[in-house]
Amino acid sequence: MQEITQFVGNHSILSVVWIILLGAVIFTICQNRFSKVGEVTRNEAITLINKEHAVIVDLRNRNDYREGHIINSLNLTMTDIQSGNVGELGKMKNRPIIVVCAHGIARVPAQNLIKAGFEKVYMLKEGISGWDKENLPLVR
Repeated sequence: MQEITQFVGNHSILSVVWIILLGAVIFTICQNRFSKVGEVTRNEAITLINKEHAVIVDLRNRNDYREGHIINSLNLTMTDIQSGNVGELGKMKNRPIIVVCAHGIARVPAQNLIKAGFEKVYMLKEGISGWDKENLPLVR
């Protein structure tokens, strides 16, 4: 214990940064645990698409979307979702929604969809990069 106190006394800035990072990790874990947004693997996403007619919402920019996207996905920006400008997606609130970004970290837009009345919202684990790594089909 005395060694920890001495370390903190000698490295106060490093100690504060470490405490902030630890707090951020704990906050993120709690936020993910209590979020209504689920996370699905690629296989689970395929099942949702085939059996429950899930809608894929691709959040990447237009150029990345054109380079390769999941078949029948809708390309919306985070700004579109925040402003409620979801177009034809608004008619599909009772269908499962799978939110796709580049790496599977777009929790805030997914939470905004839940706030907008969508019932089943999921994030694709590892995003489009994981989908592409497994050589799953992309429209190019």
